[in-house]
Order: sequence, then C-alpha cells, then structure tokens
Amino acid sequence: MKASQYLLPTTKDDPQDAVVASHKLMIRSGLVRKSHSGLYSYLPMGLRILKKIESIIRQEMNHAGALEFELPILTPSEFWQTSGRWDKMGKEMFRLKDRHDNESCLGPTHEESFCHLMKPMLKSYKDLPINVYQMHTKFRDEIRPRYGVIRSREFTMKDAYSFHLNDESLDETYQLMRRTYRSIFGRMGLATIPVQADSGNMGGSDSEEFMVVSPIGEETLMICPSCGYNGNIEKTALVLKPDSLAAKPSSDGTRVETPNAKSIQDVASLLSVDPSHTIKAVAMMGDGQGVLVFLPGDRELNEAKLKNASGFNELHAMGQKDLEKYNLIAGYIGPHTSFHPGLKVYLDSSISANQEYVVGANEFEYHKKGFIFGEIIHAKDSQYESFDLVLARKGDACPNCGTGLSEEKGIEVGHIFKLGQKYTKAFEMKVLDKNGKTQDPTMGCYGIGVNRCMATIIEQCNDDKGIFWPISVAPFEVCIVNITKKEEDTAKVEGIYQSLKQAGIDVFWDDRDLGPGFKFKDSELIGFPIRLTLGKDFVEKNEINILIRKSGQEIKHTFTNFENLKKQIADITQELYSDLGASNV
Repeated sequence: MKASQYLLPTTKDDPQDAVVASHKLMIRSGLVRKSHSGLYSYLPMGLRILKKIESIIRQEMNHAGALEFELPILTPSEFWQTSGRWDKMGKEMFRLKDRHDNESCLGPTHEESFCHLMKPMLKSYKDLPINVYQMHTKFRDEIRPRYGVIRSREFTMKDAYSFHLNDESLDETYQLMRRTYRSIFGRMGLATIPVQADSGNMGGSDSEEFMVVSPIGEETLMICPSCGYNGNIEKTALVLKPDSLAAKPSSDGTRVETPNAKSIQDVASLLSVDPSHTIKAVAMMGDGQGVLVFLPGDRELNEAKLKNASGFNELHAMGQKDLEKYNLIAGYIGPHTSFHPGLKVYLDSSISANQEYVVGANEFEYHKKGFIFGEIIHAKDSQYESFDLVLARKGDACPNCGTGLSEEKGIEVGHIFKLGQKYTKAFEMKVLDKNGKTQDPTMGCYGIGVNRCMATIIEQCNDDKGIFWPISVAPFEVCIVNITKKEEDTAKVEGIYQSLKQAGIDVFWDDRDLGPGFKFKDSELIGFPIRLTLGKDFVEKNEINILIRKSGQEIKHTFTNFENLKKQIADITQELYSDLGASNV
C-alpha cells in the first residue's frame, strides 16, 4: 500500500480528553476518531490492526474446535426475562421498544440468545460437547466511558458458549479454553495473568479473568509471591485469624460523647484507639430494600461479596429519607437488638466475638466503648447474618498458603466462566443421555474484548516516539521510507516495493512528497515493526538502512539483489515472531 493512496491523519498534539497512552496514541496515529462519548470510528490503519487481532482469535478458536456463528445484536426482552436477567442487568443495558411496543435490548452478551438458538438443535449426548462463538458488536451504557476504547459504550467482543452433558466434560473444555486464551494473548504479544474472579451477574462457579498488569488498570489483583495464587480483589477471600470458641458474653459497652466525630478516623483519634478496634456501619439500599453492614473500621466493603451473599442486583448508599425510614443516624449507627423489621443486617465474619470495639450508639454525637459482640455472633436466633464482606488488601494472608499478598493494577482482556445449568434450566434445554434419560446440559462461557486488546497492547508497547506494535498485529509489518529526490531513484524504490509486495510481504510505502523528518516521525508514531530507509546511501552505495522499531536496532544492508533483501527481512520477521512466544507469564 502506498501512503499517497492511503489516509494518514496523524497529529502532533494529544486530544484534550485523553489521559492514558493508548487513547492518546490511537488518536494521534490516525487509528480511530471519537464519534461521541464512548463511541469511536475505526480508520483504515486502525481497522487493519483490529482485523488482525480478530484473525488470531478466530484461528485459535477454530483450532480448539469451536464453531463460529453470527447472531442478531438486537435481542428480545423475552430471552432475558426467561433467564431472570432483564432486571438484573441494570442500567448498563441499552433497552428500546419498536413500533409495536415490543421491548428489546442491544446485547451486552449473548448467553440467552445462544440458548434459544441451540435448544432445538441439541437433542442427545451425541450432539455434545459443542462450543459455539461469535465476534460481534456489543453495547454497554457506561455511566462514565473513559480511557478511549478500553471502556467504551460500543465494542467488539468474542463470546463463546459451550454445552456439555456433565461437569467433567465442561472442565475439559474450560481447561482447553484456558490454554487457548494463553495462546491467543501470547500471539498478540500480551503478557497476561489468569486470576480467580467473581462471576457477577453471569452466574456460575469457577471464573478466571485474564489480566494485563498496568498502572491504568481498573481492576486490583492480589498476587501471592510464594504459591502463585492470583485473584481479583473482589474474589479474594479474607483469611481469618483463629478466635476463641467460647464467646464472651455480649456487652453494650460504655456510652461516650463524640461531638463532630462521624468518620472512623475522627472517632479513633478522639478516643485514642486503633481504627481496627472500631466498627464501621455501611447503610445501603439493595434492590429497594434497606441493608446494613458492620465491618471492622479499618476495612472497606466488597460490594461483589455483598451481592453474592444477599442476592441483590444493585446497591447504592442510603439517602437521608432512607435513613429516616429505617431509624438510622448517619455517622452514629451501631449494633442493635431491634432494628427496623424491613432492614437486612450483615456482620463481616472477621469481627471477633471476644474483642472490645468502639461502635455507634445509635444516638447523635455518641458512641460506645468496650462493646463485645460475643453471643450475638453465635446465637441461633441472631438477626445478624455473617459473611466475608471486606475487600482484601496488600499484606493479607494468601487464601492458599498464608503468605502476605502483593497488589497490582490490571486491565481485563478476557474472562472464562463455568456457568453450570443456570441458563439451560431457565430455557428448559433437555438432552438424552446414553440411557435415554433426559438431562439438563451444563454450560461454559468464554469472552475476549477485541477493542480492549488493541488498546492494551498499546499500553504495553509504547515509548516517547509512539507505538511499537508486536509484528503479529501491526498494521503493516514493513514500512519503506524513501528520501530520494530524483525520479529515476524513486523508480528504483518502486521496484523494491513492488518486489516485496509480490513476495507476499506486508509492506507500506511512504511515498508522500514530505520531508524525511515528517516521514520518520510518522513511522515511529504509528509503530511499523520494520522500517527500510532508502536515500543517498541507497543511490550511491546500494545501502539500505533497516530499523527495528521496538529495540531501535539499525542494520546496514547492502543491496545486491532482491532475494538477498527478502531473506534479510524474513530473518528479522522470524525473530520478531519468535519473541512473541515469551510474552506470556
């Protein structure tokens, strides 16, 4: 491809609304343009990269035996009502009505649609296992789209769904997909870490996210340096210290005045106690019902754990009217024996039955010292439900070996689930086993964010000059920059360009009538892995300067014949592809 026949709308300046490298460089290098908040148009160079990423995914999925489909983006509400997720998906789901008042949504995922499609086609064990997938547009009404295509409202996802007769078969495909994902991300040049994750509103049991460590990551990873445990902060369990089996008798403590002390830090400072010896009360609304959670004062609530424990779909902080309804005083809420009957009360399982705590006195500007939960925790008729409800943090004990955990930020690029029978039962899918008995199939689910992969690669592969693409996903593998001036010299460059094209080399020729500096900067900004510079040395000495973008290595190649040049490029290309094999950890 010649630059004079292409579109290269590169820019020097960062877009005003961009704060991360991938967003800035995708705009500056002419890969995308913003259409509206969370919506992006892909320009020719960017689309080539996206299609190469899709090609890698498609090749690996097909190699794993998965079958590609394409389903409608618009899905009827009946599918989601059948699974029970029409309400559970919340406000991020784009919903609409047609002219007949039929409700539909722009699919954020397609479990329901694939179940509806596959149900009449799967009759017996002979039809299983089967793994089906698509690469298609998805929609998510993000409240705050940001980071360019990393968190956008319209995006491309590879979503796959497997159907099985039993859990053993499901596990085989789950492990196959785990290996396939490692291969996919490795071929893209992405270093990923599989971490245990919460399944969220997808449901199911086992769940792993494929994370790329990055300071801009919106996910927090808990990593054990000893045993190799990796977990999303939402999934990582808090390992409890042993407590005495015999609980101390409950104590109401001593009422103390705490004027203007609403926060944990204020109370701890005023009463000269460590925040871990205080109790934090978090008042929320869960699907319209009041929820009160008691936590150690030095910990934060893990909403994912609370949703799993309570079954609530959406949580938000109580407003003043809600607090008044449930007779709660903000900043001074404490344990009580007669809460409002409509209030669900949870106690974090790390709260000791024997330790003395500072708690709210349920009275304005008053707390209690020396409160002991004691028998409250273990009583059979206790109104408190106890669960692990706090966020893990750096230094907490590893759930596997007890070693202190370290903490990293990560970008999620893929996710695999064992869905179980949640959807097959909802859609009344039945298959006959070998004995002629009907069974509910079990399912797996496997997703990859295609656009997100593209942006995440840039986050890993950029410097002060621009992007250095892994050769497998680069828009073009080779870029020719000619800085010759005479027509006869340019004709020689044309001959090399045409010969490279005929040899099947993925080549881009910057033949624009621009200065050398401008061309060099564009090639480095866009990030072509290999650059051939043909100028004065080429005219006078048949010498071609070859630059390897990632390493900055320069090679002086003496051009004697085309076969020699082709071999030189093939050797460099092979080395760059070989480097991708070591990209995963």
